[in-house]
Amino acid sequence: MREDDYQALVDEVCALLGTPATLEGRDFALIAFGAHEGDGDGTEPALDPVRRRSILGRRSSAEVRAWFESFGITRATGPVRIDPEPAAGVEHGRICLPVRHAGVVHGYIWLMDDGALDLADPRLASAMTVASRIGALLAAEEHAEARTGELLRTLLVEDERGAGGSGSRSAGEEAAAELGELLGPAASGTLALLAVLPWRTRDEAGGSGGSREAGGGPPAPVPPHVLARCLLVLPPDPARPHRKGDARDGPPALAALVRLRSADSLDPAHAAATQLLRVPLSPATAGVSAPRRGLSGAVPAWREALAAARAAAAEPGRLGPVAEWAAIGPYRLLAAVPAGADAAGDPAVRALLRPAHAELARTAEVFLDHAGQAGRTAAALGIHRQTLYYRLSRIESLTGLDLDDGTSRLLLHMALKAARL
Repeated sequence: MREDDYQALVDEVCALLGTPATLEGRDFALIAFGAHEGDGDGTEPALDPVRRRSILGRRSSAEVRAWFESFGITRATGPVRIDPEPAAGVEHGRICLPVRHAGVVHGYIWLMDDGALDLADPRLASAMTVASRIGALLAAEEHAEARTGELLRTLLVEDERGAGGSGSRSAGEEAAAELGELLGPAASGTLALLAVLPWRTRDEAGGSGGSREAGGGPPAPVPPHVLARCLLVLPPDPARPHRKGDARDGPPALAALVRLRSADSLDPAHAAATQLLRVPLSPATAGVSAPRRGLSGAVPAWREALAAARAAAAEPGRLGPVAEWAAIGPYRLLAAVPAGADAAGDPAVRALLRPAHAELARTAEVFLDHAGQAGRTAAALGIHRQTLYYRLSRIESLTGLDLDDGTSRLLLHMALKAARL
């Protein structure tokens, strides 16, 4: 990371132009900001809601992004004046300096300005030279991030396929070795894998030209402590029948390798997950693996993270939106069921799982979640005990299971949880 480099360059722009400046990536995530002396004292434009949100929240809203992009900043090669738009929180005018390198926009420098600066001011030309230096730094960082993401994907996908011959290393082992070299000492520290599922973003939908390739760096902010990330397309669910016109692949998932301070705290992974969950277009959940030392346990950690993300989606009220592998209980076993095994389709419970019997299935699950205690179950469901007993008798009739028998309860409980997963 080059935070100090970016900050120094932004401060150089502030000093050059005598106005506050903010540097954001092309995803509008805040990178650095500088306040010229006198910022907010009446001699300089005061903070408006957009700049305040950018500095405090580290990111602009989608509405603000659309307003700024409507001025053609993604294609511009020189300064662009942005008109105020109070309805979007843009109370003050701005000048945008596109940050480009080799013809590609990598970010934007925002200058608070209500017409004091002329676009022909030679100082703006000097500021654009600084912007080019920033663009070179961002391009180099993006290239490094793309490589670490490619290696992480290879490690997670290829590691289990084994070596190509006697004494040779597998593709996953080769990827782990190179990734370790690129990440330095952090690669041998305490790590966790983070999964965000499904990962469908504005850029994937074609909003800003982001890559949809399953190994490229997803166009999203990189939270602190994230060492590498990649996009993976999961295999299709074998239990779900394929219909003509459906995508044959499973949902896309984001994998992120997170550096932890210690094995006793997953707080950095939770913070990264919270930031990343703001990006997908559709509701998503996140899962965090158990901590590992180094990269050797990356593949089992990825399985744990995926299982936790699926469990968070299965029970969002209790586990979501971010679930830890250690906290998902029976889903740890259910996630390990081999592909193609439909635990929810057991003949004993198939009838109960039909849509017409959804309320009975919910009653059975709550009853088993409460260890078969009728009083607690009736209270949780908000029904009378006699109503509960009637429903339980219907459940036994539909399933042929005896709810006084421990093994029958276990089968029903696991099948209901499998249906959720």
